[in-house]
Amino acid sequence: MGIKIDELVNSYIDDIIKIRRDIHNNPELGMNEVRTSEVVEKNLQGLGLDIKTGIGNTGVVAVLSGKNSGKTLLLRADMDALPLNEVTDIPFKSRNAGIMHACGHDVHTAVLIGTAKVLSRLREHINGNIKFVFQPAEECNPTGGATYMIKDGVLENPKVDAALALHVWDLPLGKIAIKPGVIMAQSDRIFIKIKGKSSHGSAPHQGADAIIAAAHVLTALQTIVSRNINPLDSAAISIGVINGGYRYNVIADEVNLEGTVRTFSNITAGKIPHKIKEIVNNVCLALGCISEFKYVNGYPLTYNDEKLTYNVINSLEGFMGKNNVIIAEKPATAAEDFAFFNKHVPCAFMWLGCKSEINKNCCVIHNPNFICDERSIAVGIRAMCHAALGYLNG
Repeated sequence: MGIKIDELVNSYIDDIIKIRRDIHNNPELGMNEVRTSEVVEKNLQGLGLDIKTGIGNTGVVAVLSGKNSGKTLLLRADMDALPLNEVTDIPFKSRNAGIMHACGHDVHTAVLIGTAKVLSRLREHINGNIKFVFQPAEECNPTGGATYMIKDGVLENPKVDAALALHVWDLPLGKIAIKPGVIMAQSDRIFIKIKGKSSHGSAPHQGADAIIAAAHVLTALQTIVSRNINPLDSAAISIGVINGGYRYNVIADEVNLEGTVRTFSNITAGKIPHKIKEIVNNVCLALGCISEFKYVNGYPLTYNDEKLTYNVINSLEGFMGKNNVIIAEKPATAAEDFAFFNKHVPCAFMWLGCKSEINKNCCVIHNPNFICDERSIAVGIRAMCHAALGYLNG
């Protein structure tokens, strides 16, 4: 079977790379992936799949029914781009100003189209069903496109038994990394508003300085991880936005802060919101200000089911060799809305190496210089095919 998969991948790969370049050239933000969805649908036609569009707004779902009855496996790719200006010099760089595929979702989409093409030719060897899911709005934390697709019934008709996904990663080309248990963090959002009293900069005693209060809040928040979280656990609290003030000689009466919280256990995640609120309220009160605090739960922990993960590992090692399958020791601090699927069915998420001599200095995702070695697409297709067949026919 492995030889047959390789032959089919080799026969399709040039067309799949063209599809990837077309998507990269025409990126679209979350919930606006209209053209991308049309490209996906067009390239799934003629494969004998049951195709549905408009799932979760712009999502596409295609079901492949195998020769024999069995379980249903969901394979997912995200389609949305990021609000970044691409600064690479590749010939198919983004033509849409301020929008770029800087997270590799164009690669994921191309990989899944290629996987659908290959597996549709192997229908006679498949027990059960494969549901190819092209998802919008992965980057739209705290909601994410997965939640909309789930509400639209993507896990039903036929009922999904397990789900797999991959993501390009800063790993050597030809390598795939995976780990059982938590593989990516929970990602939450925090919003803080500090209100003081304005006065002339030469008479600060007549006001209540919201900027000073914000500075003390920023410093105090860092003590949560260093003094309130078990040293054997981990978390990150980062403020990414701070806005306030009007003029160099005016005491600011309002400052707004926005940030993110990353955690790796439900216990730690449960502690942090109360502690942030306590620090914000009490620091501001001590400095003559008042505060408003909002904590928004975002993407939950991305959790790899142990049994499913080792099933995938065995399938990958069978065609890649053990040296090319990395069992990661630690989770990543990034987050994924694929996590919403693992609240309903067993899931496995893996990282696809896309770093080589071609892009050794440009392989950091969410970066306007991001370049992915396209040879990873063939690796990704093979991985998805072998993992799918290993699960359904194992």
